[in-house]
Amino acid sequence: MLNFGRSRTQPRSNRSLSLGGMDYSDPKKKNNVVGKFILAATLTALCIIMLKQSPAFSAPSQFGVREPGVTHVLVTGGAGYIGSHATLRLLKDNYRVTIVDNLSRGNLGAVRVLQELFPEPGRLQFIYADLGDPKAVNKIFSENAFDAVMHFAAVAYVGESTVDPLKYYHNITSNTLTLIEAMAAHRVKKLIYSSTCATYGEPDKMPITEETPQVPINPYGKAKKMAEDIIKDFSKNSKMAVMILRYFNVIGSDPEGRLGEAPRPELREQGRISGACFDAARGIIPGLKVRGTDYATDDGTCVRDYIDVTDLVDAHVKALAKAKAGKVGIYNVGTGKGRSVKEFVEACKKATGVTIKVDYLDRRPGDYAKVFSDPTKINKELNWTAQYTDLEKSLKVAWRWQKSHLNGYENS
Repeated sequence: MLNFGRSRTQPRSNRSLSLGGMDYSDPKKKNNVVGKFILAATLTALCIIMLKQSPAFSAPSQFGVREPGVTHVLVTGGAGYIGSHATLRLLKDNYRVTIVDNLSRGNLGAVRVLQELFPEPGRLQFIYADLGDPKAVNKIFSENAFDAVMHFAAVAYVGESTVDPLKYYHNITSNTLTLIEAMAAHRVKKLIYSSTCATYGEPDKMPITEETPQVPINPYGKAKKMAEDIIKDFSKNSKMAVMILRYFNVIGSDPEGRLGEAPRPELREQGRISGACFDAARGIIPGLKVRGTDYATDDGTCVRDYIDVTDLVDAHVKALAKAKAGKVGIYNVGTGKGRSVKEFVEACKKATGVTIKVDYLDRRPGDYAKVFSDPTKINKELNWTAQYTDLEKSLKVAWRWQKSHLNGYENS
Protein backbone atom coordinates (compact mmCIF):
# COMPACT_ATOMS: atom_id res chain seq x y z
CA MET A 1 0.00 0.00 0.00
CA LEU A 2 1.41 3.36 -1.02
CA ASN A 3 1.77 6.08 1.57
CA PHE A 4 0.54 9.45 0.24
CA GLY A 5 0.63 11.03 3.64
CA ARG A 6 4.47 11.20 3.94
CA SER A 7 5.67 14.30 5.80
CA ARG A 8 8.07 16.77 4.12
CA THR A 9 11.69 16.72 5.33
CA GLN A 10 12.77 20.04 3.68
CA PRO A 11 11.01 23.21 2.56
CA ARG A 12 9.68 23.13 -0.97
CA SER A 13 11.71 26.21 -2.02
CA ASN A 14 15.09 24.51 -1.33
CA ARG A 15 14.45 21.23 -3.14
CA SER A 16 15.53 20.22 -6.62
CA LEU A 17 12.68 19.06 -8.79
CA SER A 18 13.00 16.14 -11.18
CA LEU A 19 11.03 16.03 -14.40
CA GLY A 20 11.59 13.35 -16.99
CA GLY A 21 15.03 12.51 -15.57
CA MET A 22 16.21 16.18 -15.58
CA ASP A 23 17.11 18.06 -12.44
CA TYR A 24 16.12 21.69 -12.04
CA SER A 25 18.20 23.37 -9.37
CA ASP A 26 17.27 26.13 -7.19
CA PRO A 27 17.60 29.52 -9.03
CA LYS A 28 19.61 31.05 -6.20
CA LYS A 29 22.17 28.24 -6.29
CA LYS A 30 22.39 28.57 -10.09
CA ASN A 31 23.09 32.29 -9.79
CA ASN A 32 25.94 31.53 -7.35
CA VAL A 33 27.55 29.11 -9.85
CA VAL A 34 27.25 31.62 -12.69
CA GLY A 35 28.76 34.32 -10.53
CA LYS A 36 31.74 32.16 -9.64
CA PHE A 37 32.25 31.29 -13.30
CA ILE A 38 32.20 34.96 -14.32
CA LEU A 39 34.67 35.82 -11.55
CA ALA A 40 37.05 33.03 -12.62
CA ALA A 41 36.84 34.08 -16.26
CA THR A 42 37.55 37.70 -15.34
CA LEU A 43 40.59 36.77 -13.26
CA THR A 44 41.91 34.54 -16.06
CA ALA A 45 41.51 37.35 -18.59
CA LEU A 46 43.36 39.77 -16.29
CA CYS A 47 46.22 37.30 -15.89
CA ILE A 48 46.52 36.87 -19.67
CA ILE A 49 46.57 40.65 -20.17
CA MET A 50 49.28 41.06 -17.53
CA LEU A 51 51.39 38.30 -19.08
CA LYS A 52 51.10 39.79 -22.52
CA GLN A 53 52.20 43.18 -21.20
CA SER A 54 55.31 41.68 -19.57
CA PRO A 55 58.53 41.90 -21.69
CA ALA A 56 59.21 38.17 -21.47
CA PHE A 57 55.86 37.33 -23.01
CA SER A 58 55.49 40.05 -25.62
CA ALA A 59 59.01 40.21 -27.04
CA PRO A 60 59.44 37.80 -29.98
CA SER A 61 62.57 35.71 -30.17
CA GLN A 62 65.44 37.52 -31.85
CA PHE A 63 65.86 34.44 -34.01
CA GLY A 64 62.32 34.81 -35.32
CA VAL A 65 62.67 38.35 -36.70
CA ARG A 66 64.87 39.87 -39.36
CA GLU A 67 67.10 42.73 -38.28
CA PRO A 68 68.89 45.17 -40.58
CA GLY A 69 72.56 44.29 -40.88
CA VAL A 70 72.15 40.85 -39.27
CA THR A 71 72.40 37.68 -41.37
CA HIS A 72 70.83 34.63 -39.76
CA VAL A 73 72.35 31.34 -40.94
CA LEU A 74 70.89 27.90 -40.29
CA VAL A 75 73.76 25.43 -39.90
CA THR A 76 72.57 21.84 -40.23
CA GLY A 77 74.89 19.38 -38.55
CA GLY A 78 76.44 22.25 -36.60
CA ALA A 79 77.34 19.99 -33.68
CA GLY A 80 79.59 17.89 -35.91
CA TYR A 81 83.29 18.22 -36.66
CA ILE A 82 83.09 20.51 -39.70
CA GLY A 83 79.76 22.13 -38.81
CA SER A 84 80.96 23.26 -35.38
CA HIS A 85 84.08 24.84 -36.89
CA ALA A 86 81.92 26.60 -39.48
CA THR A 87 79.64 27.88 -36.72
CA LEU A 88 82.63 29.23 -34.80
CA ARG A 89 83.80 31.16 -37.86
CA LEU A 90 80.31 32.53 -38.59
CA LEU A 91 79.91 33.72 -35.01
CA LYS A 92 83.36 35.35 -35.08
CA ASP A 93 82.23 37.16 -38.24
CA ASN A 94 79.09 38.43 -36.43
CA TYR A 95 76.52 36.20 -38.10
CA ARG A 96 73.51 34.99 -36.15
CA VAL A 97 73.47 31.19 -36.10
CA THR A 98 70.94 28.46 -35.45
CA ILE A 99 72.31 24.92 -35.21
CA VAL A 100 70.01 22.01 -36.02
CA ASP A 101 71.43 18.60 -35.22
CA ASN A 102 70.08 15.22 -34.11
CA LEU A 103 73.40 14.43 -32.38
CA SER A 104 73.68 11.05 -34.09
CA ARG A 105 77.19 12.04 -35.18
CA GLY A 106 77.62 15.43 -33.54
CA ASN A 107 78.66 16.41 -30.01
CA LEU A 108 76.60 18.48 -27.63
CA GLY A 109 79.89 19.39 -25.97
CA ALA A 110 80.91 21.33 -29.09
CA VAL A 111 77.67 23.31 -28.88
CA ARG A 112 78.36 24.10 -25.22
CA VAL A 113 81.80 25.42 -26.11
CA LEU A 114 80.27 27.69 -28.74
CA GLN A 115 77.57 28.90 -26.35
CA GLU A 116 80.19 29.74 -23.73
CA LEU A 117 82.22 31.67 -26.29
CA PHE A 118 79.19 33.61 -27.57
CA PRO A 119 76.68 33.90 -24.70
CA GLU A 120 75.08 37.14 -25.86
CA PRO A 121 71.31 36.92 -26.59
CA GLY A 122 70.49 36.49 -30.26
CA ARG A 123 73.85 35.07 -31.29
CA LEU A 124 73.47 31.30 -31.18
CA GLN A 125 70.70 28.81 -30.59
CA PHE A 126 70.67 25.02 -30.74
CA ILE A 127 67.66 22.98 -31.86
CA TYR A 128 67.64 19.24 -31.39
CA ALA A 129 65.84 17.86 -34.43
CA ASP A 130 66.14 15.38 -37.29
CA LEU A 131 66.03 16.57 -40.88
CA GLY A 132 64.23 13.34 -41.71
CA ASP A 133 61.14 14.68 -39.89
CA PRO A 134 59.33 17.05 -42.31
CA LYS A 135 56.97 18.39 -39.60
CA ALA A 136 59.85 19.26 -37.31
CA VAL A 137 61.77 20.91 -40.16
CA ASN A 138 58.75 22.96 -41.22
CA LYS A 139 58.18 24.08 -37.61
CA ILE A 140 61.79 25.21 -37.32
CA PHE A 141 61.49 27.30 -40.49
CA SER A 142 58.13 28.76 -39.43
CA GLU A 143 59.53 29.93 -36.08
CA ASN A 144 62.85 31.33 -37.32
CA ALA A 145 63.75 34.02 -39.84
CA PHE A 146 66.62 32.44 -41.77
CA ASP A 147 68.53 34.33 -44.44
CA ALA A 148 70.70 31.40 -45.54
CA VAL A 149 71.39 27.73 -44.93
CA MET A 150 74.73 25.92 -44.64
CA HIS A 151 73.89 22.26 -45.05
CA PHE A 152 76.52 20.01 -43.42
CA ALA A 153 74.30 17.37 -41.83
CA ALA A 154 75.13 13.96 -43.29
CA VAL A 155 76.59 10.58 -42.54
CA ALA A 156 79.96 10.56 -44.25
CA TYR A 157 81.92 7.32 -44.15
CA VAL A 158 82.68 5.55 -47.42
CA GLY A 159 83.09 2.13 -45.83
CA GLU A 160 79.87 2.39 -43.85
CA SER A 161 77.98 3.45 -46.97
CA THR A 162 78.89 0.20 -48.72
CA VAL A 163 77.59 -1.83 -45.77
CA ASP A 164 74.41 0.19 -45.14
CA PRO A 165 73.60 2.07 -48.37
CA LEU A 166 69.94 2.79 -47.54
CA LYS A 167 71.01 4.80 -44.49
CA TYR A 168 73.01 7.04 -46.81
CA TYR A 169 70.24 7.56 -49.36
CA HIS A 170 67.79 8.44 -46.57
CA ASN A 171 70.16 10.59 -44.57
CA ILE A 172 71.77 12.49 -47.45
CA THR A 173 69.44 12.48 -50.45
CA SER A 174 66.01 12.32 -48.82
CA ASN A 175 66.87 14.72 -46.00
CA THR A 176 68.27 17.26 -48.45
CA LEU A 177 65.00 17.11 -50.39
CA THR A 178 63.06 17.81 -47.18
CA LEU A 179 65.33 20.76 -46.42
CA ILE A 180 64.95 22.26 -49.90
CA GLU A 181 61.15 21.94 -49.70
CA ALA A 182 61.15 23.82 -46.38
CA MET A 183 63.42 26.52 -47.81
CA ALA A 184 61.08 26.95 -50.77
CA ALA A 185 57.96 27.06 -48.60
CA HIS A 186 59.45 29.72 -46.31
CA ARG A 187 61.27 31.69 -49.01
CA VAL A 188 64.82 31.16 -47.80
CA LYS A 189 66.81 31.78 -50.94
CA LYS A 190 70.47 31.11 -50.17
CA LEU A 191 72.05 27.66 -49.80
CA ILE A 192 75.67 26.61 -49.26
CA TYR A 193 75.81 22.86 -49.78
CA SER A 194 78.57 20.76 -48.29
CA SER A 195 79.34 18.15 -50.96
CA THR A 196 82.32 15.90 -51.61
CA CYS A 197 84.94 14.82 -54.10
CA ALA A 198 83.40 11.33 -53.77
CA THR A 199 80.86 12.43 -56.40
CA TYR A 200 83.67 12.19 -59.00
CA GLY A 201 84.46 8.57 -58.28
CA GLU A 202 87.82 7.58 -59.75
CA PRO A 203 88.51 9.84 -62.75
CA ASP A 204 90.93 8.92 -65.51
CA LYS A 205 92.76 12.24 -65.26
CA MET A 206 94.24 14.18 -62.38
CA PRO A 207 93.87 16.75 -60.97
CA ILE A 208 90.09 16.95 -60.69
CA THR A 209 88.40 20.06 -62.06
CA GLU A 210 84.77 21.07 -61.72
CA GLU A 211 84.23 19.78 -65.27
CA THR A 212 85.47 16.28 -64.45
CA PRO A 213 82.60 13.79 -65.05
CA GLN A 214 80.84 12.69 -61.88
CA VAL A 215 80.82 8.91 -61.76
CA PRO A 216 80.64 7.97 -58.06
CA ILE A 217 81.58 4.41 -57.15
CA ASN A 218 80.16 4.13 -53.61
CA PRO A 219 76.75 4.91 -52.03
CA TYR A 220 78.15 7.91 -50.16
CA GLY A 221 79.25 9.60 -53.39
CA LYS A 222 76.09 8.53 -55.20
CA ALA A 223 73.82 9.92 -52.47
CA LYS A 224 75.70 13.23 -52.48
CA LYS A 225 75.48 13.50 -56.27
CA MET A 226 71.72 12.83 -56.13
CA ALA A 227 71.37 15.62 -53.58
CA GLU A 228 73.38 17.94 -55.83
CA ASP A 229 71.08 17.08 -58.75
CA ILE A 230 67.98 17.87 -56.67
CA ILE A 231 69.44 21.25 -55.73
CA LYS A 232 70.48 22.09 -59.30
CA ASP A 233 67.13 21.02 -60.80
CA PHE A 234 65.18 23.07 -58.28
CA SER A 235 67.36 26.12 -58.81
CA LYS A 236 66.47 26.24 -62.51
CA ASN A 237 62.97 27.50 -61.73
CA SER A 238 63.74 29.50 -58.63
CA LYS A 239 65.79 32.51 -57.67
CA MET A 240 67.74 30.60 -55.06
CA ALA A 241 71.42 31.44 -54.68
CA VAL A 242 73.34 28.17 -54.52
CA MET A 243 76.95 27.31 -53.82
CA ILE A 244 78.05 23.65 -53.97
CA LEU A 245 81.43 22.96 -52.41
CA ARG A 246 83.04 19.61 -53.22
CA TYR A 247 85.80 19.16 -50.73
CA PHE A 248 88.46 16.61 -50.21
CA ASN A 249 89.86 14.92 -47.08
CA VAL A 250 89.47 17.13 -44.03
CA ILE A 251 92.06 17.30 -41.24
CA GLY A 252 93.10 19.65 -38.44
CA SER A 253 91.19 21.60 -35.82
CA ASP A 254 90.69 25.10 -34.46
CA PRO A 255 94.18 26.70 -34.11
CA GLU A 256 93.20 28.15 -30.72
CA GLY A 257 92.26 24.73 -29.37
CA ARG A 258 88.58 25.38 -28.73
CA LEU A 259 87.17 22.72 -31.04
CA GLY A 260 88.34 19.40 -32.43
CA GLU A 261 87.19 16.08 -33.84
CA ALA A 262 85.61 13.57 -31.45
CA PRO A 263 83.94 10.70 -33.32
CA ARG A 264 81.79 8.24 -31.42
CA PRO A 265 83.75 5.16 -30.27
CA GLU A 266 81.63 2.80 -32.35
CA LEU A 267 82.50 4.76 -35.50
CA ARG A 268 86.28 4.91 -35.06
CA GLU A 269 86.76 1.99 -37.41
CA GLN A 270 84.98 3.90 -40.18
CA GLY A 271 86.42 7.32 -39.41
CA ARG A 272 89.06 9.55 -40.91
CA ILE A 273 92.67 8.43 -41.04
CA SER A 274 93.72 11.31 -38.77
CA GLY A 275 91.44 10.01 -36.01
CA ALA A 276 92.82 6.51 -36.43
CA CYS A 277 96.40 7.82 -36.25
CA PHE A 278 95.65 9.68 -33.02
CA ASP A 279 93.90 6.67 -31.51
CA ALA A 280 96.97 4.56 -32.28
CA ALA A 281 99.27 7.22 -30.81
CA ARG A 282 97.17 7.29 -27.63
CA GLY A 283 97.08 3.51 -27.36
CA ILE A 284 93.31 3.33 -27.74
CA ILE A 285 93.90 0.89 -30.57
CA PRO A 286 96.98 -1.34 -30.91
CA GLY A 287 98.03 0.10 -34.25
CA LEU A 288 96.99 1.79 -37.45
CA LYS A 289 95.32 -0.22 -40.19
CA VAL A 290 96.21 0.89 -43.71
CA ARG A 291 93.82 -0.64 -46.20
CA GLY A 292 95.25 -1.25 -49.65
CA THR A 293 98.90 -1.31 -50.71
CA ASP A 294 98.50 -2.35 -54.34
CA TYR A 295 97.00 0.79 -55.86
CA ALA A 296 98.49 2.34 -58.98
CA THR A 297 100.37 5.00 -57.02
CA ASP A 298 104.05 5.62 -56.28
CA ASP A 299 104.05 3.70 -52.99
CA GLY A 300 100.96 1.55 -53.54
CA THR A 301 98.75 3.37 -51.01
CA CYS A 302 95.87 5.73 -51.77
CA VAL A 303 96.63 9.36 -52.62
CA ARG A 304 94.39 12.08 -51.20
CA ASP A 305 94.17 15.87 -51.05
CA TYR A 306 94.16 16.82 -47.35
CA ILE A 307 92.42 20.13 -46.60
CA ASP A 308 92.64 21.80 -43.19
CA VAL A 309 89.23 22.41 -41.58
CA THR A 310 90.09 26.08 -41.02
CA ASP A 311 90.65 26.55 -44.75
CA LEU A 312 87.49 24.62 -45.50
CA VAL A 313 85.21 26.81 -43.41
CA ASP A 314 86.88 29.89 -44.88
CA ALA A 315 85.77 28.65 -48.31
CA HIS A 316 82.19 28.27 -47.02
CA VAL A 317 82.10 31.79 -45.61
CA LYS A 318 83.47 33.24 -48.84
CA ALA A 319 80.90 31.25 -50.81
CA LEU A 320 78.12 32.61 -48.59
CA ALA A 321 79.27 36.18 -49.21
CA LYS A 322 79.45 35.72 -53.00
CA ALA A 323 76.30 33.64 -53.60
CA LYS A 324 74.05 35.31 -56.20
CA ALA A 325 70.32 34.92 -56.71
CA GLY A 326 69.44 32.53 -59.53
CA LYS A 327 73.02 31.29 -59.86
CA VAL A 328 74.68 27.98 -58.97
CA GLY A 329 78.38 28.06 -58.14
CA ILE A 330 80.27 24.76 -57.99
CA TYR A 331 83.78 24.63 -56.55
CA ASN A 332 86.41 22.10 -55.57
CA VAL A 333 87.96 22.85 -52.17
CA GLY A 334 91.42 21.36 -51.89
CA THR A 335 95.09 22.19 -51.81
CA GLY A 336 95.82 20.90 -55.31
CA LYS A 337 98.42 18.49 -53.97
CA GLY A 338 98.02 14.76 -53.37
CA ARG A 339 99.64 12.93 -50.46
CA SER A 340 99.81 9.16 -50.09
CA VAL A 341 98.55 7.35 -46.99
CA LYS A 342 102.14 6.33 -46.19
CA GLU A 343 103.20 9.99 -46.33
CA PHE A 344 100.30 10.87 -44.07
CA VAL A 345 101.28 8.23 -41.52
CA GLU A 346 104.86 9.49 -41.41
CA ALA A 347 103.61 13.06 -40.85
CA CYS A 348 101.35 11.81 -38.06
CA LYS A 349 104.26 10.03 -36.37
CA LYS A 350 106.27 13.27 -36.41
CA ALA A 351 103.32 15.36 -35.21
CA THR A 352 102.59 13.08 -32.25
CA GLY A 353 106.13 12.01 -31.48
CA VAL A 354 104.88 8.44 -31.17
CA THR A 355 106.12 5.41 -33.08
CA ILE A 356 102.86 4.08 -34.44
CA LYS A 357 102.53 0.43 -35.36
CA VAL A 358 101.09 0.03 -38.88
CA ASP A 359 99.24 -3.02 -40.19
CA TYR A 360 98.77 -3.24 -43.96
CA LEU A 361 95.51 -4.91 -44.98
CA ASP A 362 93.46 -5.56 -48.09
CA ARG A 363 91.61 -2.75 -49.84
CA ARG A 364 88.44 -1.30 -48.33
CA PRO A 365 85.35 -1.62 -50.58
CA GLY A 366 84.44 1.61 -52.36
CA ASP A 367 87.86 3.26 -52.11
CA TYR A 368 89.69 4.75 -55.09
CA ALA A 369 93.40 5.04 -55.80
CA LYS A 370 94.11 8.71 -56.40
CA VAL A 371 92.08 11.88 -55.88
CA PHE A 372 93.31 15.46 -55.66
CA SER A 373 91.92 18.77 -56.79
CA ASP A 374 92.60 21.60 -59.16
CA PRO A 375 91.58 24.65 -57.07
CA THR A 376 92.01 27.17 -59.91
CA LYS A 377 88.33 28.05 -60.16
CA ILE A 378 87.79 28.76 -56.46
CA ASN A 379 91.06 30.71 -56.34
CA LYS A 380 89.91 32.91 -59.19
CA GLU A 381 86.19 33.38 -58.46
CA LEU A 382 86.06 33.36 -54.64
CA ASN A 383 89.58 34.63 -53.97
CA TRP A 384 90.17 31.55 -51.84
CA THR A 385 93.49 29.76 -51.43
CA ALA A 386 94.40 27.11 -48.86
CA GLN A 387 96.64 28.62 -46.20
CA TYR A 388 97.22 25.65 -43.89
CA THR A 389 99.02 23.32 -46.27
CA ASP A 390 101.75 21.92 -44.00
CA LEU A 391 100.44 18.43 -43.23
CA GLU A 392 102.56 17.94 -40.14
CA LYS A 393 101.59 21.33 -38.67
CA SER A 394 97.87 20.70 -39.19
CA LEU A 395 98.21 17.34 -37.48
CA LYS A 396 100.14 18.91 -34.59
CA VAL A 397 97.28 21.35 -33.98
CA ALA A 398 94.74 18.54 -34.02
CA TRP A 399 96.95 16.35 -31.78
CA ARG A 400 97.18 19.15 -29.20
CA TRP A 401 93.37 19.18 -28.92
CA GLN A 402 93.25 15.39 -28.71
CA LYS A 403 95.74 15.31 -25.83
CA SER A 404 93.79 17.91 -23.85
CA HIS A 405 90.46 16.16 -24.52
CA LEU A 406 91.19 12.52 -23.81
CA ASN A 407 87.48 11.79 -23.52
CA GLY A 408 86.42 14.09 -26.33
CA TYR A 409 84.08 16.88 -25.27
CA GLU A 410 83.32 15.20 -21.95
CA ASN A 411 86.22 17.20 -20.51
CA SER A 412 84.71 20.49 -21.67
